[in-house]
Amino acid sequence: MLNIYYGAYPEQNKCIYNTDVYFNNSYQKAWFDKPMVREMIRDVDHSEVLDTYAISSPVLGMIPPERLSGGVKTLILMLCDRKYVYNASTCGDNCAKWILKIAKDEQEKGRKLEINLYHLMNFGNAPFKARIVNTGQIVKNTTELNRAAVFLV
Repeated sequence: MLNIYYGAYPEQNKCIYNTDVYFNNSYQKAWFDKPMVREMIRDVDHSEVLDTYAISSPVLGMIPPERLSGGVKTLILMLCDRKYVYNASTCGDNCAKWILKIAKDEQEKGRKLEINLYHLMNFGNAPFKARIVNTGQIVKNTTELNRAAVFLV
């Protein structure tokens, strides 16, 4: 189950707001060997990981990991660096399915994924389960989530 905190996170030292800067200064080359990281980069940025420091982008040409989109950087952090809660408002709606997949995979491992949001994200039409941390409310789809969160954003 995905856990979402809307608005300013109460424990600011546990939340990374500027995921771009944090990623650029903390990513590890082994992360790019993970199949899911490569899939996320292919899907979100339409780019291919050639090796740790070379990513082929159809728009930018050959780029280092620092030039990936903010959304995919945040997804990689959610998957690979579990020390913090990440600001998912750096992600577009094209990242939503990946956030749900990471949350599901974490739950299967007995862990939880908690994200921070400042907007109403569209998680699509498929059912899912999420808990709004601010209120404790459990929702089962995007419509329920947005109705419950509209006054928290």
